Amino acid sequence: MTDLQDVLKDLNTDCDEIGRLVAGLEASRWQLPTPAPGWTIAHQVAHLTATFQMATTAAADPAAFRAFTERISGDFTANVAAALAPYLALPPDALLSRWQAECANVTRALAAVPPGQVVPWLVRPLPPAVLACAGIMETFAHGQDIADAVGEQREATDRLRHLVGFAVLVWDFGYQARGMAPPAQEFRFEITAPSGELWAFGPPDAAQKIAGPALDFCLLVTRRRHRDDLALTATGPDADQWLDIAQAYRGPAGPGRSPGQFAASRR
Repeated sequence: MTDLQDVLKDLNTDCDEIGRLVAGLEASRWQLPTPAPGWTIAHQVAHLTATFQMATTAAADPAAFRAFTERISGDFTANVAAALAPYLALPPDALLSRWQAECANVTRALAAVPPGQVVPWLVRPLPPAVLACAGIMETFAHGQDIADAVGEQREATDRLRHLVGFAVLVWDFGYQARGMAPPAQEFRFEITAPSGELWAFGPPDAAQKIAGPALDFCLLVTRRRHRDDLALTATGPDADQWLDIAQAYRGPAGPGRSPGQFAASRR
């Protein structure tokens, strides 16, 4: 995985982009529906804030984080609702300030983790750089929902390399979410960066392969676009199935997006 300081720098930039998307919105527009069923822009920012607050606690006070995880229930939906509730109660300007504060907090906390030490997380401990990449995945996913809600097209940059690498690292999450066994053989991933650079992962001689643009790959693994609307290709039956179930986060897959749902923004 990439250098921690490099990931944190790009995470901060991604956080700033979320702030830019919502900073100028009138208070009423925070209640705009996003493509995530039942979620408004306020829900998206609240989820990011709650997630980053948990990551800060995990990095800065592992004992407190472990005590927190022992208290939460096994009901995923209820846990999410409980985490969002205090942030959704805030007016938009206070929620934005809290989000910005948690961005700064998580950066400091992860940067302060001693070299070689892992951070406790919801399923297993993670190196701080990997947890920071998970944060980039969250900001990309929820930022896309916000951008879709306000009708803004985001610029793809090579900062996506952190999300691409993270998604490859957790390539089996889609199988786990559905109670399926992943294939025994690894795939080859050949992903083209916005700059044109090729990012390659997995065995060069793998029989099955995923290829395509980095932005499309990230939209797929965060389930923000349907595979039919993306320029991704699969070689081999298992790789083809993976395009249907890929996700870079744990928990229920959710309904995802429908084919043609974003036809107006299709490149």
